[in-house]
Amino acid sequence: MAQEYIGVDLHKAFFQACAVTPAGERLWEGRFARTADGFAPFLARLGPQTQLAVEACGPTWAFVDTIAPTGAAVCVVDTRKTKLKAGCAAKTDRLDARRLADALRRGSVVSVYVPPPAIRALREVCRGRHQLVRVRTRLVQMLRALLLRSGAADAPQRQLYSARGLAWLGQVALPPEAAASCQRLTQLLRLVHAEVTAADGPVRAQAAADPIAGVLDGLVGIGPVIALTLRAEIGDIARFPRGPQLASYAGIVPRVSRSAGRGYSGRITRDGAPWVRWALVEAARHAVKRQDAVGGWARRLARRIGWQKARVALARRLCDEIVRVWPRSH
Repeated sequence: MAQEYIGVDLHKAFFQACAVTPAGERLWEGRFARTADGFAPFLARLGPQTQLAVEACGPTWAFVDTIAPTGAAVCVVDTRKTKLKAGCAAKTDRLDARRLADALRRGSVVSVYVPPPAIRALREVCRGRHQLVRVRTRLVQMLRALLLRSGAADAPQRQLYSARGLAWLGQVALPPEAAASCQRLTQLLRLVHAEVTAADGPVRAQAAADPIAGVLDGLVGIGPVIALTLRAEIGDIARFPRGPQLASYAGIVPRVSRSAGRGYSGRITRDGAPWVRWALVEAARHAVKRQDAVGGWARRLARRIGWQKARVALARRLCDEIVRVWPRSH
């Protein structure tokens, strides 16, 4: 099979593909359904000499897994760093597939890390737990806002989802309409908290069994949940030889603009992996209490610029420690 470059514009129900030769001549193009019958004629066209580019989006990993048995080299394109439409007025599925194929042929695409299935499974375990915690937090906020609007006293318990907090919510005196809303939200809170507890067990069990998470758990400020999250979201530490590179991936480095002898440093970029950024800042909230030189530096910095900025600065320091202690043999 002759070498060919294929660009794929992936959608929920179908994908548009275009193949070109190394010289840029168009070989074929077509639209295929994202079903077993739709994939069959497309997979028949692929082989070890095929290079394929597809943009990173929701169904990308499932698409990559389907392509893997053919031996084709798949490049998952970073849409933020690969500008395909520059200078073009028209945008269609067919044109997007053509531009992807041509950009892949010319080597002008920026690829993203493709996590193996085991890492993706770890990510699902961690993200599922974190999303449940966020739903629980939102329910607590809604209940506290309801109590405030109704003129009721604030709950004596810090955690409304605790047994005492739920019992207090069932006894608080509220107007009839507010009481009905409170009852519904309390029922939801009870259910979501039970799901959080159920999801917490597998996360801690896998953190205890994972050697890399075990090493990260030994750092001050990082517990088993954060350790497994970092292990799953970072994936291959070889991508980050130094701590600043990991910090840039997490989006916790400041924006920098320098030209003609003048420079400006602004807010953090927030351009990167959001779950890594969340885990690092969450770890920094606890690491600020450490009793070594780094902890003292963080507390002095907090007195000068505030706790929020100091935590982000400490999160950048944690990146150095994570890169240093991460076992390279796994």
